[in-house]
Amino acid sequence: MKRIVTLCAALVMSAALSLPAFAAADAAVCYPTAVERSEDGRQLKRVYDLTPETDPAGIPRSDFERGGFHYTLAELLRQELPAYEERQHTETVTLQSDKKDMESVLSLLPQEREFVTDDGLTGTLTLKLDTVRVEVSGYGSSTRRVTASRSYPNLVGQDTQYIPKSIEDGGRTLTLESIDWQTDNTASLDGYALGDRYTAVATYAGTATGSYVKGYTVTADYAGTVSRVALDHVRYVAIFEGTRIAEEKDGALSDESGAPAEFPWSYVLVPVGIVAVAGTGLGAALALKRRGESVNASEMEGGTE
Repeated sequence: MKRIVTLCAALVMSAALSLPAFAAADAAVCYPTAVERSEDGRQLKRVYDLTPETDPAGIPRSDFERGGFHYTLAELLRQELPAYEERQHTETVTLQSDKKDMESVLSLLPQEREFVTDDGLTGTLTLKLDTVRVEVSGYGSSTRRVTASRSYPNLVGQDTQYIPKSIEDGGRTLTLESIDWQTDNTASLDGYALGDRYTAVATYAGTATGSYVKGYTVTADYAGTVSRVALDHVRYVAIFEGTRIAEEKDGALSDESGAPAEFPWSYVLVPVGIVAVAGTGLGAALALKRRGESVNASEMEGGTE
């Protein structure tokens, strides 16, 4: 008999341990930014303004009592609240130009341009003409060949000793490169021939090194208003329906319309099921006991006869 009772108790304990546990949510608890209560106390609203990253599971949903009323969650509403943001912004642009005259530079700069800031604001900005600047971006060097000619007339012969081997021209030193000899007409004096004369046309050559502008850097500012519409926070409104605690004690659970409120039978049926299981086990034990006593009595009567 003791073994049967012990077995029944074990069954009851096992059934109790298998019930789902109503554990608190892992999310951090959220706190309301406003609480509104109707004049008759039968409705209470809790307003929660959360960031988009906050888990709404932390909003309390369990029943509670306040001011003589028992409140139960009826609805949980969600509303996205976007925020409009704008500010003045200046953007500096830099580009390259082959020319420095303003007409060529302005052809590269439109009057208006669309910009997106690093933090996501957009807008149409206008060129500020007084900020346009043109600077040399760099210099290059070049070397070229230069030449010069010199004539040396009335020379007795084609002798280069009379020809300078270098000359100065434009601040550069040029060296003799070639000579073109030209014969003059025979000259005479009082009928006597003076003989042939020559003109030397000498060509001198050298190199000249100079620098040139590679290009120009143009900078200018664009200014205007940039803006954006972003999801700033999410609003949750928890609506609780209230019932006077006195009405609950009198067994008159009802909502505002007077209709019977739905009772959470699941909280009652589970323990009843456990008791039923236990009762079934105990009944079986008592039946076995009575059957054993009946058999013993019969055997005793048979032995007496």
